[in-house]
Amino acid sequence: MKSKTTLLITGNKILSKIFVYFVLILISLFAFFPVFWMFSTSFKPKAEAFEMPPTWIPRTPTFANYIKQFEEFGGKMTAFSGFPTFYKNGVIVAAGVATLTMILSILAGYSFSRYKFFGKNGILIFLIITQMFPYAVIIVNILIIFKKLALLNTYIGLMLAITALTLPFSIWLLKGFFDKIPMELEEAALVDGCSRMSLLFRILVPVVSPGVISVGLFSFLASWNQLLFALQLAYKNSMFTIPPGFLQLYVGQYMILWSEMSAGSVMVTLPIIIAFMALQRYFVQGLTAGAVKG
Repeated sequence: MKSKTTLLITGNKILSKIFVYFVLILISLFAFFPVFWMFSTSFKPKAEAFEMPPTWIPRTPTFANYIKQFEEFGGKMTAFSGFPTFYKNGVIVAAGVATLTMILSILAGYSFSRYKFFGKNGILIFLIITQMFPYAVIIVNILIIFKKLALLNTYIGLMLAITALTLPFSIWLLKGFFDKIPMELEEAALVDGCSRMSLLFRILVPVVSPGVISVGLFSFLASWNQLLFALQLAYKNSMFTIPPGFLQLYVGQYMILWSEMSAGSVMVTLPIIIAFMALQRYFVQGLTAGAVKG
């Protein structure tokens, strides 16, 4: 009797595991299918990309769509840029936004965590409220201000505007990291003669490195995919970043160049995937591991 009951329980456990794995596989296929389709379409000739029913695997694979990404279009008269210019602009702006966001959020997050001053809680609440404003409402005021400051169609203008979008969340995130660091660590460093800025950047920042890296990746990705601000604040073709550049190159009034857009999307996505794979170990490190070792 016991053996039958044991077998029944074991069988139920096996069936439940099979069901769980089956559901996870379905979810994974659903999540990764767009990536597969983008990769497959990037190797299809233009005619095959529009065939119905569609082909899962390209019948005649070609690298022509990737080769076209390295072309600049037009000449001195048209000044129409191509994918290399958009890619370069995207890297410059995203790197600038990530750097600005990390530095400012470290300073602000530490200040909100350690200092007491009038209106502190109100400012923190206001930072969260700003995330609820629609971008379409904010962009009008930014356009007026940037026009008077001559910041339109400049890298600095784009960096400042997008940093304003990423900074509130980043400050809250790093404040939470600094809150968990014991005060004894700071007191010991100050007693040893460490200055406040040296304490922050030489001792505390390495401890909260998972949070700093998270902020950097978040802000880089937010800038990398930003369309509205990049389109409105840098309306010259030579200043387009990747999202508005894609609209310019691949989206027409009567046709979308799916093959070329997919090839460009693969080239845009790969750096982000590589960055996450290279830095993922920092997300699982202990928050204060560096402070208690040794």
